Amino acid sequence: MNSSAGSTERPQRLNRLEGLVIRAACPQDAEAITALHNLPGYRYGTLRTPFHSVTEIRSYLESPTGDGRRLVADLDGRVIGDIGLTLAGNPRRRHTATIGMGVHDEFAGRGIGSSLMVAVLDLADNWYNLRRLELTVYTDNDAAVPLYEKNGFVIEGRLKDYAFRDGHYVDAYTMARLKA
Repeated sequence: MNSSAGSTERPQRLNRLEGLVIRAACPQDAEAITALHNLPGYRYGTLRTPFHSVTEIRSYLESPTGDGRRLVADLDGRVIGDIGLTLAGNPRRRHTATIGMGVHDEFAGRGIGSSLMVAVLDLADNWYNLRRLELTVYTDNDAAVPLYEKNGFVIEGRLKDYAFRDGHYVDAYTMARLKA
C-alpha cells in the first residue's frame, strides 16, 4: 500500500473471506455487536464482562466518548469482529492511541483480526498521524500476541495479576508500536 500524499494507487485487498468489509460501526449494529461481545471466546480474550445489553452498546454507538473510531468486520451483513482506536485525551499524548479488538468465536483464525488491524493501522498512520499505538493483551492469548507482533507491536512489559477472569487472576502484556 502506498501512503504517499496524492497517490492514486488503490490499496490491495487483504481480506481472506469473500464479502468481508471493514467499515465504521453504527447504532444499527448495536444488537450484532452485543451478541459478539457476549460470546464466551470473544469475551475470554478481552476485559469485557458478561451480559452486555443492546441498550448500553447502542448508547455508546450513538454518543461515543472521546476521540477515535470503532470499526466492524462485516461479512455479508453479519458483524464478525470489531476494533476500537481511542485517541489519548491528554494533550501531551496526542500522538498516542489505544487499540482493543475481538473476533467472533466461529471466525477465529480466518484473517478477520488481520483485516481489522490493517484498517486501524491505516487510520493511525495515514489519517491521524499517530506515532505510538498501545494495547494490552492477556499473556495466554496465543492468537493475538503473534498478530500484534506481525504488525510491529513489541512487548514492553508484563502486568502481573492484571485482571480477574474466569475465577482467577491473569497476567497481561503491555505492547506498543512506534512509527518511525
